[in-house]
Amino acid sequence: MTIVQHTLNTPYMVGPVHCYSTDVGGELVLFDTGPPTKSAKKYLQENLDLRRLRYIFITHCHIDHYGLARWLEENTDARLFLPYRDGLKILSHADRLQDMYGLLESLGFGGSYLDGLHRSLADNRIFPPFPQKFGIVEDDMPGHLDIPFLACPGHSQSDIVYYTDDWAVTGDTLLRGVFQSPLLDTDLETGERFANYKAYCSTLVKLASLRGRCICPSHREKVDSIDETIVFYVTKMLGRARQLGEHADNTNVAEVIERLFGGSLTEPFHVYLKASEIVFMQDFLRQPQLLQRSLEQVGLFARLEESFTKAVSCGELRR
Repeated sequence: MTIVQHTLNTPYMVGPVHCYSTDVGGELVLFDTGPPTKSAKKYLQENLDLRRLRYIFITHCHIDHYGLARWLEENTDARLFLPYRDGLKILSHADRLQDMYGLLESLGFGGSYLDGLHRSLADNRIFPPFPQKFGIVEDDMPGHLDIPFLACPGHSQSDIVYYTDDWAVTGDTLLRGVFQSPLLDTDLETGERFANYKAYCSTLVKLASLRGRCICPSHREKVDSIDETIVFYVTKMLGRARQLGEHADNTNVAEVIERLFGGSLTEPFHVYLKASEIVFMQDFLRQPQLLQRSLEQVGLFARLEESFTKAVSCGELRR
């Protein structure tokens, strides 16, 4: 089963994004849609036979990955499939945002910041028009396509990897050269804070199971090695955990950001991304054994042991 990479420019700081298409028994399948821009629409119209498009599978509902879902729903006969938790996000969008604002308030963010974030999230820069009809990957995947998938939360709580014996479409879970900020969010099933550190530790093991396949990432031309990508990501994370200094146990994350950046971060969504990163690092320093266990399971802990020990030691000294 051959897979084709499609590169679409985005107006976001992540740069270009890749979508992928393949043909299964004469049915055209698309993985992700690209951003909701005129140029992305033009690209899909000129480079895909949209009359033949039958299935669209989304890796996760971030704007550069599902931004044209509603447009494709309205202009093709394709069936759209979203990850289970992204379906929950759409169905409970307003309640979810209120829960997230409450979470940020508990981390020290005040009304002025929350109002600014609300305005940022309400102007379609983050959330494009939602699709009206969609199936759920985990429940409704058409069996005749024979495309297995893995739930790989961490970057978001809904990430899904689609794979065959030959390739794997990995969304934002394997981005060699990009340091991801696992996003701060409320758990869409419990309403509590989503444990993205714990989820990512489990996901590392799943990603390692994809070794030997051609990796189809979202924001790099290719991934030569799953192991090197994991090592890159974890090395960056360990280095940033060490930089937290005396702030490792400070639950007032708004105060931590102010002390670390001195007001240089002003855009509300960028502050949210930095808060996500800090909470993730703090969770690691509270339970480093979870990451160690996963790295040992995939045979990579020895390569990272020195950096891991330094980060954990710094965390212990701060307590």
